[in-house]
Amino acid sequence: MNMTTAFNNAVSGLTAAGRGTSVVSDNIANALTPGFARRSLELTTNAISGHGVRTVGVVRNQDPVLTANRRATDADLAFQTAVSNFHTSIEGFIGVADDLSSLSARLADFDSSLITAASLPDSSERLDQVARTGRDLASRINSASEGVRQLRSDADRTIGKQVDSLNQTLKDIEKLNARIPSVKHSGGDIGALLDQRQVLIDQVNELVPVNAVPRANDQVSLYSDGGLILLEGTAAQFSFTTTGDTKPHMTVGNGLLSGLEMNGNPVRTSGDTAQIRGGALMAQFQIRDELAVEAQAHLDSVARDLIERFETPGLDPTALPTDAGLFTDAGNRFDVAAPAGLASRLSLNTIVDPDNGGDSWRLRDGLGAAAPGDPGDATQLQAFGAILSDARPVAGSPFGTGAMRASDLTEALSSKAGANAHTAGQRLTFANSAQLEMARIEAEDGVDTDQELQRLMEIEQAYAANARVISVVDELMNTLLRL
Repeated sequence: MNMTTAFNNAVSGLTAAGRGTSVVSDNIANALTPGFARRSLELTTNAISGHGVRTVGVVRNQDPVLTANRRATDADLAFQTAVSNFHTSIEGFIGVADDLSSLSARLADFDSSLITAASLPDSSERLDQVARTGRDLASRINSASEGVRQLRSDADRTIGKQVDSLNQTLKDIEKLNARIPSVKHSGGDIGALLDQRQVLIDQVNELVPVNAVPRANDQVSLYSDGGLILLEGTAAQFSFTTTGDTKPHMTVGNGLLSGLEMNGNPVRTSGDTAQIRGGALMAQFQIRDELAVEAQAHLDSVARDLIERFETPGLDPTALPTDAGLFTDAGNRFDVAAPAGLASRLSLNTIVDPDNGGDSWRLRDGLGAAAPGDPGDATQLQAFGAILSDARPVAGSPFGTGAMRASDLTEALSSKAGANAHTAGQRLTFANSAQLEMARIEAEDGVDTDQELQRLMEIEQAYAANARVISVVDELMNTLLRL
């Protein structure tokens, strides 16, 4: 090897070492940056001279299988988080067993006040207490129903925001797809653009789980797990009309709530055939169209049972068959054809509520009594108390077909809400653990700062060796010139 070859080899080595230092520095600086993939320097022998080293380029190292698996857990975590939060809220609305303001506790207070009043029927204070506890029971059911309605409205508004975000993010990915080839063909580094695109794909994936398919010129196409073409050259356009303030009777079927469309075509959002299967967007549709509707139906069933118990023929001899009972549907008798949301309209009959212009003595003498009767007669109060303890079939009950007391129904409702919250919490815990594990595995395949620092030391040694070669060549040239 002559001095010229040695000099050229050393210069190319210094150039490669400088480029390698830059790559390692970027890896260490971006070790915790979302979307960043570890870079490595690809080197080869100089094909022209046959000596020295040539930099081929910077390789972005990413395992597509690990990324796909991590995205699956990201989407599942987003779905389970939304569903778990919903069930936890429902449990709070209904109340747990040791909650003194729970639905079961309110019913027990009402039952206890009837027993107390029956023991001293001439006490106006005890009769007033029956009216107050009855009103509190109805108010508790009303507030639970309002909570469900608010959750459903929140889900509808969230869907609108997520659809807007989905459209914008898909557009941004489309723009990056177009920009990446032009930057690459002009000799620029596309690594940062690929990182940015990965972050955007992750954002889409949390809303709608996607499969990213590589295309020519470093572009990608995106497909949902349900078969929707989200991005193939051009981005799909989703449309949704936010209702905002929903009511229990509103559904997609009757046209009062908006469905989801893509490029003007309806998108299936529920069931095993859902085209946006999994992810945060499907969770919100499930909350709005299924879970909240089911929770409202459960509350309506309790409200209906309460109204029908006190409309039992013969329970109150003073009432006409067309008169409302002790509990009403906004002042009216129960009507099977009434719209959903009975729990939100449940109220104590104002005729017995002294705080609303009524007379509590009617609880003792009958709702249809023209005037106060025998103050020592507790027959009607005892009948009201007995009807709560009467085991009877519950029409349209979601809690089984057996005969149930009023307390059985509220306890079944509380138990179901608690079981749903517990199950959803377990699924969330599993989804969170799976996501953390996949993120850890992906991180292990990413930047390891210890290895990068070790690599940096090797580069420094290579740099020093090449610098020494140049120094030796310089000394030899000076020696030759002095001869």
